[in-house]
Amino acid sequence: MPKRPKGMLFENRVVVWDIDSSRRLFKEGYYGKPLGIPKPKDFEFDAPLVLDLMECYYLVTRKALTVTDREAGELSPKLLREVCEASYPDFREKFLVYRKLREAGYVVTPGIKFGSDFAVYEHGPGIDHAPYIIQVMPPDSKITATSMVRSGRLATTVRKQFIIAIPDKEKSSVEFLRYDWWRA
Repeated sequence: MPKRPKGMLFENRVVVWDIDSSRRLFKEGYYGKPLGIPKPKDFEFDAPLVLDLMECYYLVTRKALTVTDREAGELSPKLLREVCEASYPDFREKFLVYRKLREAGYVVTPGIKFGSDFAVYEHGPGIDHAPYIIQVMPPDSKITATSMVRSGRLATTVRKQFIIAIPDKEKSSVEFLRYDWWRA
């Protein structure tokens, strides 16, 4: 059995320097991005893997990765969560959504280029296009008609389905609201 990959924390990113570990993580779930390769064609790249904190924390909680820091050494899941909470607004809510999607078999990547929290693939980048963009909204948040139209128009422009994820931390559950645009 291969040893658990190790990553090094650099501000809000984690780098897995070992190439074999990088390839394995990417192949197992399209985690991270190979450094300097925006769209890898396969799993045989020769570059370290860069993970964002959300996927890094997910991998650490699944015991699929260890993370070290230059000063603190190996980070416990609790300490890593504190780093994530300092870097991400609403980290716990967003992580709950991320985890639910990953556990359902989806590949989840940052959705910043689509103006949302996550882009969600059914198979993986390079295999299919992300059919969904997800915006995480706490249960008590309000949505205006303008922001709803803006989100729908953006999703339509990039040919994606816009979904609002509403996490409930107490129940550890997520409700997903999808809306479609149609013409009468």
